[in-house]
Amino acid sequence: MNDHNLKNLLLKFQRNEITEYHIYQKLAKTQKDPANRKVLLQIADDEKRHYEYFKTHTNQDTGPKKFSVFFYTWIARLFGLTFGIKLMEKGEEQAQANYEKLIASIPEAKNIMEDEDAHEKQLINMLNEELLDYVGSIVLGLNDALVELTGALAGLTFALQNTQLIALTGLITGIAASFSMAASEYLSTKSEGESHKAGRAAVYTGIAYIVTVLLLILPYLLFSHYMVCLGLTLLIAVSIIFFFNYYISVAKDLDFLKRFLEMAGLSLGVSLITFGIGVVIRLTLGIEV
Repeated sequence: MNDHNLKNLLLKFQRNEITEYHIYQKLAKTQKDPANRKVLLQIADDEKRHYEYFKTHTNQDTGPKKFSVFFYTWIARLFGLTFGIKLMEKGEEQAQANYEKLIASIPEAKNIMEDEDAHEKQLINMLNEELLDYVGSIVLGLNDALVELTGALAGLTFALQNTQLIALTGLITGIAASFSMAASEYLSTKSEGESHKAGRAAVYTGIAYIVTVLLLILPYLLFSHYMVCLGLTLLIAVSIIFFFNYYISVAKDLDFLKRFLEMAGLSLGVSLITFGIGVVIRLTLGIEV
């Protein structure tokens, strides 16, 4: 690697380090847990030290990437510290590969890589957000609402062919089912000897269910053509599945594609079957609404 390319690469790393320094500083200020705040500040100091190290080779200052600081700080605030940091780590994979290229020219770069690995382990050990503790309850509410309600709405769409009736029936069914699922999750969690979690688990399940219900029914409240509404409902269902599974795959280091295809296939498959049932019932019974 010639001197010009080496300096450009060093400047790129230098800017990344000062950017991450500012991100960790801002994230530390948002933490109520003193232990979490202390670790984040320590990592921020290490990033600053890396910046100063690269500066000894480049002999110039670099500013942070302001958009990255803003983006990751607000992502962490909106979706949780775990998700924000894991998302940022995914963006650092290329930087880790580039560090390997530097070792031949600057052996000390290996120490920087070892620091980065230590940071990741520290972060994994310190992150313990309530939201992620109740992922199982959220998945239960979300998945049940997607499978049951998309199926029910698909069947009702052809059976009733009236968007107001479909919305009303779906809403009543969905609200009743959300209370039922919350109660079931409460009893299930309590029976597993986790009474202290039962109430919160029920709340997370119920909220996930009812929010999903409202989103799926929304097209039937806004549009008049029942087939357009069904198409939009299925699109919303796939979008919910996509974003939720992406969130979980990043926050918990899981396989995104496998989980997404499995959940989407299950939900859409049930919808197709129940739509067919609705067609058969309407034609067989000859009911006109």
